[in-house]
Amino acid sequence: MPFAQIYMIEGRTEDQKRAVIEKVTDALVEAVGAPRETVRVWIHDVPKTNWGIAGTSAKDLGR
Repeated sequence: MPFAQIYMIEGRTEDQKRAVIEKVTDALVEAVGAPRETVRVWIHDVPKTNWGIAGTSAKDLGR
C-alpha cells in the first residue's frame, strides 16, 4: 500500500488539497502500478511560524 506524506505551509483551500490528493494518487498508480484503492495520501498543514526558510520563519517572510 503506497503511502504519501505531503508537507505544505498552511493556507491551501480544500479544492487545492483535493487536487493534490487526486494527482498524487494518479502518479502512484501510474508509476508503481498500485491499485488506486490502496493508495493513501496524508497532507500535513504546517503553520507558517513552524516553517523555516534560510533561517527565517515563513510568516516573517510574508509567505
